[in-house]
Parts: sequence; C-alpha cells; structure tokens
Amino acid sequence: MTGHRILYIDDEPGLRRLVQRDLMRHGYAVETAPDGEAGLALARAGGFDCICLDHYMPGPDGLQILPSLRALPETPPVIFVTGADDGRLAVAALRAGASDYVIKEAGEDFLVLLRSAIEAAIDRAALRAAHYRAEAAVREARDRAESLARQRAVLLREVNHRVANSLQLIGSLARLQEGSVTDPGARAALAAMRNRIAAVAQVHRRLYTSEDVQSVALHDYLAGLIEEIGRAGDAHAISLEAEPLVVPTDRAVSLGVILSELVTNAMKYAYPDSGQGPIRVRLQATPEGGEMAVQDEGVGSTGAEPGGTGLGRRIVEALSAGIGGTVEHASGPGGTRVSVRFALD
Repeated sequence: MTGHRILYIDDEPGLRRLVQRDLMRHGYAVETAPDGEAGLALARAGGFDCICLDHYMPGPDGLQILPSLRALPETPPVIFVTGADDGRLAVAALRAGASDYVIKEAGEDFLVLLRSAIEAAIDRAALRAAHYRAEAAVREARDRAESLARQRAVLLREVNHRVANSLQLIGSLARLQEGSVTDPGARAALAAMRNRIAAVAQVHRRLYTSEDVQSVALHDYLAGLIEEIGRAGDAHAISLEAEPLVVPTDRAVSLGVILSELVTNAMKYAYPDSGQGPIRVRLQATPEGGEMAVQDEGVGSTGAEPGGTGLGRRIVEALSAGIGGTVEHASGPGGTRVSVRFALD
C-alpha cells in the first residue's frame, strides 16, 4: 500500500473509473476531475502526490492547464496523458514542465505504463525534495558556522584589544619605574623587560585591528616593533630591510620577543665607547621558511655579554627552539650578526 494521493483529470468517464479502480487496487488514493478547470480547482486544495493530466478535453486543453498547475505552490509532478501518438505534443508538454507523458491505449498496457510513470515521478520528486532539504541544511549549517566565526572574530578582537591595553599599561609602569631607579643594571633590566612587553603588545594591537586573527604580517609587525624600540633607543640608528612574510600569531610573538632581545643586546653592548651606532635588521624568505637577522658594527662578542647575565641569549635560544628554529652567531672585528631561521607554519 503506497498511501499516495493521485489526481486524474480526463473527460472520458469510463477511463476515469477504470484508472481509479486500477490505481486504488495498487494502494493509491485517487480523485478524478472531468476537465481542466475542475482539476485545477482540486489541485489548488493541495495534498496530491501526483497529477495525471489528459490533453484533449472540453474547455482549456492539457497544455493550457499545465502552466497553471506548475504555478501552484509545492506543485506535485504532472504526468501528461494523451491519445495522440505525436512526439511534438509530448516534447511541448515536457518543456512546459510535465514530469513524464503516457500514450493512452486500449488494454492493460496503458494502466501498467501509467502506474510506472506515477511511481517514477513520485520517486524523483522525493529525491528532489530530499536534495533541497539537504542543501537547505547545508546552507543553514554554513550560515550558522559563519555567524559563529564572526562572533568569535569580534570576541578575539575585543580580547586582543584589552590585552594590548593592559600590556601598554604595564609597559608604561615599567618606564616609570625605570626612570625612578639609579642603578644602571636595574635600569637596563627594566628597559629589556619593557621591550619584551612591547613585542607582545604589538602583536595584540595588530590582531584587534585585523580581520585575520590567526596570522600576522611579520614584516609589518617587526617594523612597528623596531619603531617603538627606537623611540627609546638613545639615538641608535635601527634600520629594517624586510620581505613580506606571514606567520601564525604565536610564532610572531616569539619572533618579536627574539628581535627585542637581539636589538636590545646590540644597543647595550655593541658600542661601549661611543654609546650608539648602526643596527641593521633583515627579514627574508628562505627555501625552508624565513630568516631574521640582527647585525651591528660594534666590538663583537665571544660569549656572554660583558657585565651581562646572559639572560637575553638564553631567551633567544629558548624561544627559537620553541618554534623549531635555529640560531647562528657570528662575531668579529666587523661586528656581530645573530640570525634565526624558522619555518613559516
């Protein structure tokens, strides 16, 4: 038993009764109509799973009624039924929106073909409906995911904004503390800490002004960080030559702190006599990822910084190892060059 409701529209009363009895024997619920207008009125009431439409009828014929049936909301499939074996008529019906057509003939073959066409049309309609439901579910899930992603991005920007402001406040407090102490070692330690804070704050500042919270344009970030360090750098000439590179956010933080340590170290120890000199920073792409190098033209170093604790060097090596990078030191009469090679992802 199918339980499907069928509307059969035909002006031949005997054929209507024959089709109705046959379909009902096969489990269909069948209503009939003697002409197109009556059939259209029943179809407007809805609830049918398939409509069988005769062509030659008094009043509007099947091709004239078909567009009105197809215009109904959630219209069921329409099987076009005709007694004329005319291919052009069948093509016209299919172009007008009929799901299939059946040639009316005397005998059992017509009823078998009609049932087969009805079953196929209902199955196709069910598949289309399932496809539309699946597409709607996918669109809904995609829209929901996009909405959640937008909310998450807004939240992350707000978090980064608050973190950047908090770090800026801590940096300002460190600067005030630095100005209130007289011990050179303490002042240097506070300055180094302030630069580390600035390195992290720069990342968060860029993240809350960017649409992408997953990655950072490293060349832009380093430029901003060097500018910030240079403002308190006692007139050191810090230059940057950088190729465009994009890295994940956490990697940018590590590289920013590394740069801060290397530049601070050069500012403190490279020029003991004059107190200032050129410091060059270079960022470039490599076959394996990227390389960041800091070079000065100072006295060079053969180990731990004179009078220093070696903390900066340990920080550089630890952070480089944390991102899978390698550190290379080269020092001599012409100055010191420290480079860090790293992967981009």
